[in-house]
Amino acid sequence: MYYSSAHLLTCPPLRVITVTGNGKVAAQPNYVQIRLEVTTVGKDLSEAQQENAIIMNRVIQSILALNIPREDIQTAAYNILPTYDYIEGKQVFRGYEVTNAITVKERDVSQVGTVIDTAVKNGANHVSGIQFRVEDADAYYQQALRLALQNAQMKAKTIAETMKLSLHPQPIEVVEESNEPPVLYKSVAMADQSLATPIEQGQITISADVRVKFQY
Repeated sequence: MYYSSAHLLTCPPLRVITVTGNGKVAAQPNYVQIRLEVTTVGKDLSEAQQENAIIMNRVIQSILALNIPREDIQTAAYNILPTYDYIEGKQVFRGYEVTNAITVKERDVSQVGTVIDTAVKNGANHVSGIQFRVEDADAYYQQALRLALQNAQMKAKTIAETMKLSLHPQPIEVVEESNEPPVLYKSVAMADQSLATPIEQGQITISADVRVKFQY
């Protein structure tokens, strides 16, 4: 009898160029989130809470008077902490610290300083964060993603031309790298309340990153 041996056909390994691409688009912020806090202290918890509630209600009413809708004001945190002094190595109870924090969404970014000054004048004693944001960030991200892909393609083309390689124009793999939502943070100094608080909004940079493989 005659037996023929089977030959396995193996494909040659792919020759691949892997490049990364980055794209950036500058966007003007169109709203801002401000975190305002009221902190009160006292030996009696109930009194500290009551004082805090009175001040925070006054702060909220003053913000509403700036034509900011109530739905754009949200409680962010409410904390009660016991406080202590250390006298001659011993822990001595001092009282309670009550903190109520709200976030305010201001759609007119030019009015950020006015919102802060108004809140502080009415009892807010801590501004812990200002975040400039873009409402339609996804549209800007799509532009950045397009630029990132073009950037990766140009890199691959440069490598292929330099190394005298024949590059297939269609990528065999595209991986979109994760990106955090763009936020521009600002800090606030409240040393001199006789002056209007200056806040510069600046620009937000929205970026996209990709990793692309081309065959040659």
